[in-house]
Amino acid sequence: MDQYLSLWPTFWEGFRMTLLLLVASGILSLVVGTLVAAMRISPVTALNGFAAFYTEIARNTPLTLVFFFTAFVLPFLGLRWAFVPLAILALTYYTSPFVAEALRSGINGVPVGQAEAARSIGLGFGQSVSLVVLPQAFRMTIPPLINVFIALTKNSSVAGGFFVLELFAVTRALANANGNMVIPILLTAAALYLVITVPLGLLAGQLEKRLVVQR
Repeated sequence: MDQYLSLWPTFWEGFRMTLLLLVASGILSLVVGTLVAAMRISPVTALNGFAAFYTEIARNTPLTLVFFFTAFVLPFLGLRWAFVPLAILALTYYTSPFVAEALRSGINGVPVGQAEAARSIGLGFGQSVSLVVLPQAFRMTIPPLINVFIALTKNSSVAGGFFVLELFAVTRALANANGNMVIPILLTAAALYLVITVPLGLLAGQLEKRLVVQR
């Protein structure tokens, strides 16, 4: 038991790094994904085409390849960032198109009359999207968005293979150093991931119930 308890400071450091990756990448993915979703419905052909291209390329690129590019190719090209910001960049790039597609499905669910009413009172495209369409789309897509962030939590484990000491990386190091405690170490890591993902799932359920009642 003493040996197991002595591992907890290391577990805590990995858990904190996983939370950092989730929060930072989640916020950036939400911002980028919202912009991409707005561009997908833009009347400007160039913006629409760029958003469609970005979404298809980013969604269909393996995450490990994205991490390899950010960890090795970008520094070779002169971007001398630490590995943690590079990991956040990789996770943001990979996650933002999924956010954009979830929001686009919500936008498609907003009645066309809402946008027409916004235009009839003199609102431009940007104002109609930001003030009328997107707020309703967010309400309809909160559960899918939270599912995207749950997937992001699990995807953050890939950063452990690229010099970032998050939960997966410290679990692997502890298992290698404590061969007699591999099962407790793996169970602890699984429990710590559940500490993040289960509350997110419960939050999605609660928000969905509230929004159904409000609609």
